[in-house]
Amino acid sequence: MGYFDDDNQSDQPKKRHWLRPALIGAVTGILVVLIALPGIMESDMIPEAWTGDENASQEETNGTNTQQPESAGFVSVNVSSQITEVVDEVSPAVVGVINIQRQGDFWQQEEGQQQTEAGSGSGVIYKNTDGQAYVITNHHVIQGSDTVEVVLSDDTRVEAEILGSDLFSDLAVLQMPGDHVQDTIDMGTSENVNVGEPAIAIGNPLGMFLGSVTQGVISGTQRTIPQDFNQDGRADWQAEVIQTDAAINPGNSGGALINIDGQLIGINSMKINEEAVEGIGFAIPIDTAKPIVDELEQTGQVRRPYMGVEIYSLEEVPQTEWSSTLNLPEEVEGGVYVWTVEAGSPADRAGLERLDVITAVDGEQVMNMIDLRKILYQEKEVGDSITVTYYRDGEKQEATFELIEQR
Repeated sequence: MGYFDDDNQSDQPKKRHWLRPALIGAVTGILVVLIALPGIMESDMIPEAWTGDENASQEETNGTNTQQPESAGFVSVNVSSQITEVVDEVSPAVVGVINIQRQGDFWQQEEGQQQTEAGSGSGVIYKNTDGQAYVITNHHVIQGSDTVEVVLSDDTRVEAEILGSDLFSDLAVLQMPGDHVQDTIDMGTSENVNVGEPAIAIGNPLGMFLGSVTQGVISGTQRTIPQDFNQDGRADWQAEVIQTDAAINPGNSGGALINIDGQLIGINSMKINEEAVEGIGFAIPIDTAKPIVDELEQTGQVRRPYMGVEIYSLEEVPQTEWSSTLNLPEEVEGGVYVWTVEAGSPADRAGLERLDVITAVDGEQVMNMIDLRKILYQEKEVGDSITVTYYRDGEKQEATFELIEQR
């Protein structure tokens, strides 16, 4: 058996035998494609991306037949989202609140001097029943007003009555005729609010832009912010609030903080107003506000228990006075000292005196004035009996008495 190389074969004409079949096959293939192509194009066998007809197919899918000028070169976008739908639904329940005060003395007022707008804020309509509508706003929005007007979403102005207002919670309730009110807000809960979830603030910033909407997230829950009511540089209370980065500007106070479902989760209250700070706003949790709003609506005030003493935090007194004047033992690290005792009050009848230092109530430690107020206002009720631990001239003593309603 031997091997051979084609190049060395002597039968040369065999090389041309492949050419004719190849040419015939190519011509036949082209003819088949040309004949079949129209039918293939009309079928769904070829992807739309190959045909360049993707836009037309998309329009058919959307049920539209939008024609645009060939030279326009623009895209028309129809924007709709859950946020815009929620805002459309909630905005009519958010109103402007105008604080109107008289100017001048009594005689000028008698002569009919015109009242002026002393300030403005926002409010939320939470109920409309029996011909009356009810609005939540902030205490500081209506503080000092002679008259309050509510501006509805259609710019209708309605005079409102202040049913009640509370300094410590910074809440107030207004009542007005419900004739023009169409919508009320859907109450939610702040108990399950999570950091990072969307938050939407709606209000009346600067008293000029009713229905303004800002969007952000929940930045923090259960924040405590010191409150100085008398501007003496000392904290009188600590507000527990929700923190958000949704912009809250002057005039937004009293407006709505809502979740993505359009439910009210907070009443916008304040922001940190410092040059270096951006995006830190606060709202009163709706779960905190609800019982106070109910009480203000029904009774016009919040009933809080009262001891009958004027107190100040021990931390405001120089440490040298703790031992030299108050004669406190070294183990005392904080408390409140009594400055005055109201005659005939529960504390007076129990024997408390000026410069007594209270360090505990019912065994719960009191480090400062805010601690004592939180125990009284959040844990106790009018009529409860409490036991106060205090120091007088270095001696630890106790007094038990019944709380009365603060007047």
